[in-house]
Amino acid sequence: MKRRIVMSMLAGATLLAGTLLGTGPAGAADGPARAAGVPAEFGTDWHDPVTAAPPVEKPAGKSCEVTLARAQFRDFTPYRGMYTPPGGCGSRWSKVVLRLDGKVKGRQYDRLGYLRVGGVEILRTSTPQPSPDGIEWSVEKDVTRYADTFRTSRDVEMLIGNVVDDTYTGVLDVEVTLTFHPGRPDGAQPDRVLTLDADSALTTPRNSERILAEVYATGSGGGCEEYWYLTVPEPAPYSCKTGRGPYREVQISVDGRLAGIATPFPTVWTGGWSNPFLWYVIPGPRAFDVRPVTYDLTPFAGILNDGRRHRVEVTVAGVPEGQSGWSTPVNVLVWQDEQRERVTGKLTVHKAGDLTDSSVYTPGSEHVVATEGAHRLTVGGYVDTSRGRVRTTVTRSLAGTSTHRWTDGETRDALEATWTDDETVTVDGRKTRTRRAYTMDGTTSLGAGDRLRTVLTLGDRATVVGTHGGRPTTWSRLDHSYTGDATYTTNVPRDQRHAVGSTSERYRLYGPRGCYDRTLTTAQGVLTEDRNRC
Repeated sequence: MKRRIVMSMLAGATLLAGTLLGTGPAGAADGPARAAGVPAEFGTDWHDPVTAAPPVEKPAGKSCEVTLARAQFRDFTPYRGMYTPPGGCGSRWSKVVLRLDGKVKGRQYDRLGYLRVGGVEILRTSTPQPSPDGIEWSVEKDVTRYADTFRTSRDVEMLIGNVVDDTYTGVLDVEVTLTFHPGRPDGAQPDRVLTLDADSALTTPRNSERILAEVYATGSGGGCEEYWYLTVPEPAPYSCKTGRGPYREVQISVDGRLAGIATPFPTVWTGGWSNPFLWYVIPGPRAFDVRPVTYDLTPFAGILNDGRRHRVEVTVAGVPEGQSGWSTPVNVLVWQDEQRERVTGKLTVHKAGDLTDSSVYTPGSEHVVATEGAHRLTVGGYVDTSRGRVRTTVTRSLAGTSTHRWTDGETRDALEATWTDDETVTVDGRKTRTRRAYTMDGTTSLGAGDRLRTVLTLGDRATVVGTHGGRPTTWSRLDHSYTGDATYTTNVPRDQRHAVGSTSERYRLYGPRGCYDRTLTTAQGVLTEDRNRC
């Protein structure tokens, strides 16, 4: 296997195999122009998976490590163990870092997994597809916000559901650790981390002054919801039909009342777009570290703080009634007023706009489904804390547009889509606006000699601006992009695919603390460029 690299490692400007001569195939069967040292096609081994995302920043000084799980996943039997807090590092930590190390060899699909401590989901991940010779990969994640969960002994459950037989031979061998860095925690960390009970009910502490819910929402399970953005409505003649079309929206409700809306991230797993050669070295954005969608439920604190059980439900709008295909585990993060036994409040604003969801099918030699969806929600309320009355207003506006084109037999299949999720949270005049935009532009085509080619670009962008009294207080900008172009022969044994492909990822993050800008480029499974521009 190639040299091992942590998924979020930081590297300086490096040219690993010469300057790339081109980024796309000269022809469907010819593949990308090659740099010196790059093989003519994929072999039986390639570079271990790597991403351009920044590393988790770790404080200097003493740290303590605890092993959470060590398992080999061959089927759908969860690993179960026990977590014990670290000795010698106290119970207050400035940073807690999760690290997953995995290895697999042979043949295997991409698999989806989770890790829970005391019922709290702290990681949702997927796996790379292996080379015959084997690969290793690592993922790091800042899990400091779950510190309350780590202060006492807890049950641990982890599962990466897998199938191992004579054809799919890859056993997923993983180890997960937590590293604790003692020190004064960031004041923004929650006091409690809660989960819903078996009836989807929640009881919050009666002195809660801020409440956030996070949902690890993933379309998965091997059905069409795994790539929901490509689904079409009846009567369009396509292999994945579902309800009204591809518009999806993750909604959370409190006691039957809509409390939050969010656009799900259009994750492309490592078998996505019918072309695993796109993902062998560089996975799609967020594929190995699925981020939860987050909702500010503070306007509902006056309702939730009454000491009773309240029903909190998550639904995915656009999924036909009774159809499965989404996983939506919920964590609830709570900040408490230590000076009050009871924090009262009231929901004062609830304005839900109409959800628009339209998919129009146009038949022809090229079939077309044009989709537009949008929704807007504003909720507001106050809590009476020991510091006085605090008012919170949350406004969220979602929109999605896509054009899906394909030919008979789906020998050509193309999608161009953009999703936006704009959120403004105002707390006593302090305003934070987050603008998220996700993009996908790809085409898969099957040509002469059963040569399948996929060309794809993905974008994950976000801008955050904080103001107080009209003056800026903070800002950040994320621009994460992926491009790929890969071709192989279908319906033949693995060693006869004659696959070629180039991929590139650029991760840019700017803010008051500086700049991070890293680019990775590959060809035929070789990492040809690793450049840091900051």
